[in-house]
This record gives sequence, structure tokens and C-alpha cells, in this order.
Amino acid sequence: MNIPNRITLSRIMLIPFFILLLAISFEWGEITVGERILPVSHLAAAILFIVASTTDWIDGYYARKHNLVTNLGKFLDPLADKLLVSAAFILLVEQGLAPAWIVIIIISREFAITGLRLVAAGEGIVLAASQMGKLKTWIQIIAVSALLLHNFPFSYLGLPFDIIALYAAMIITVVSGVEYFIKNWHVMRDSK
Repeated sequence: MNIPNRITLSRIMLIPFFILLLAISFEWGEITVGERILPVSHLAAAILFIVASTTDWIDGYYARKHNLVTNLGKFLDPLADKLLVSAAFILLVEQGLAPAWIVIIIISREFAITGLRLVAAGEGIVLAASQMGKLKTWIQIIAVSALLLHNFPFSYLGLPFDIIALYAAMIITVVSGVEYFIKNWHVMRDSK
């Protein structure tokens, strides 16, 4: 297994630790962020989420720079992104920081694209992530990070950046999903 794929696997292995930080009530104290209270466990989860998300850029950059792009990497990288971001969004709903309906839309798109990729894989076709899909992932990462940080530092400005980023993530998620299906509809049309 090459280095980019190992980096991707490390992202997947960080997910349980991220989940534990948000799912278990650790009494590590709180930080006042504008008019909001930021539990230290949420800060720790945000840092871990940001570190894990950064590996998405690192593995892709390293794979392209050293010509180490593999079919396994094309499969694992978007899967790792979907697992990390879906876990984060589900836990944000549980924490009352994100509306469930938005998260349902976002995760439904991820299931639909994964289904399309499975059909393609059955035909021996590997569908790589599109540029719009990569943009979608980064906007989702920004939204999750802002929500985990309880809108820090934007809360001091009275700007609901976390909510704006969440709605932007939902919109770009839907648009990128539609684009991906249109671009790859031949896989569904031509499947046996």
C-alpha cells in the first residue's frame, strides 16, 4: 500500500476518536465564545476533525505529485471523506447544532453517489471525484468546523457564519450531486 493510501486510512482511523469526543460528555470545562458556550470537548473534536480533514488534501497532493494515484485511492479517498463528514453531521444533529433536514439532504446525496459508484465498479469503471465534488467536500468541512467551534471567531462579529456555511454546504452538495449524475449517467444507462 502506498503512502497516500496509508494517509487516507489514517483519516478513517481517526473517525472513532472524533466520535468519542462528541458522543461522550467529557467534563473538560467550557470557553465563552461571544454569547455562546464552547465545551472544550467540542474544541478538541474540531481540532481532530480539521487535522483529519487536512489529510484529504495531503494524500491527494502527494499522490498526484509522485504519480501514485491508484484505483484503491480513488475508492478510499471519497469514502473516507463521506465517513468523516457524515459522522460529524450526525453528531452535530445530536448536539442540537445542525438541523436534521439539512443533514438528511447532505447524507442522501452521499448515498446516491456511492450507489452510482458501486454500479460503475460492477461494470469495471472507477469514477473519480469531480472538481465540484471536491469543492463540496471543502465547504462541508468548513461548515462542520464552524459548527463544532460554535461559530468562533465569527460570533464576536455577530455574523452567523456557521449557519451560512451550512446552507452553502447543502446547496453545493445538491448541485454537485446533480452534476455528478448528469456527467456519469451513461454508467446507469449502459449497465447490464
